[in-house]
Amino acid sequence: MAKIGFIGLGIMGKPMALNLLKAGHELTTYDIVVERMDELIKAGARKGSSSKDVAGKSELVITMLPNSPHVREVVLGPNGVLDGARRGLILVDMSSIAPLASREIAAKAQEKGVAMLDAPVSGGEPKAVAGTLAIMVGGPEEVFEKVKGILSAMGSSVTRVGDIGSGNVAKLANQIIVALNIAAMSEAMVLATKAGVDPEKVFQAIRGGLAGSTVLEAKMPLALKGNFRPGFRIELHIKDMANALDTAHELGVPVPLSSVVMEVLQALKADGKAGDDHGGIIQFYEQLAKVQVRG
Repeated sequence: MAKIGFIGLGIMGKPMALNLLKAGHELTTYDIVVERMDELIKAGARKGSSSKDVAGKSELVITMLPNSPHVREVVLGPNGVLDGARRGLILVDMSSIAPLASREIAAKAQEKGVAMLDAPVSGGEPKAVAGTLAIMVGGPEEVFEKVKGILSAMGSSVTRVGDIGSGNVAKLANQIIVALNIAAMSEAMVLATKAGVDPEKVFQAIRGGLAGSTVLEAKMPLALKGNFRPGFRIELHIKDMANALDTAHELGVPVPLSSVVMEVLQALKADGKAGDDHGGIIQFYEQLAKVQVRG
């Protein structure tokens, strides 16, 4: 089994790291919020004192962090991964960050003899816990083949998309589709409710047809209960949509629907709902229509 370092133990990172332990791997963990390491230590992981320390004890380092600046700091900064890395170390960044940032960090890593993959995930906290995430990977094929089996302990789908940065391009595409799906679901169900039709019965009527989707199955039952406890926070989807819009604008790709949904997310943030699950997009439409879908 591999000697793995895992840096970043938030809502997603902690269950992902636990699944690596369950698969029998030797794990050294680190998070700037020290208490987050406690559950992993109890489960058999070792406690790292810094990102540099973790890298020095590992053959493979996985990072799961909020955004591009955090990954840059953890990998390139003082006491970072590259400070402790030996030649031949593999770095797998599973954060959702800008594709250009992935390429820049990978180039710096290569100078130190460290190979890097970008491997963002989709599925939210439930699939992180279950070990059934969709993992989208960018980077050299020979490096991907070395770690594919390890990644499979965290995901039911592990797909190499292309060269470094490609994983994050795939994640941006994923996040556009998810955000637009949740917004479409929200508009439709608020319309049904305002028309006096039971939204739960509408859900049951349409879920088996062309409108059915993984998003609908995951988010509609929670919306009906008014349960917006975060599996994936609105503020994080704002970050992903910002990266999507920036990347699209750099490439000259118009994304008008994404721009509209971004403003919906920003309105929710301004209303104090940044920490809600992104299924809470429905609250924006409820407020406009002066109706509540939840029972």
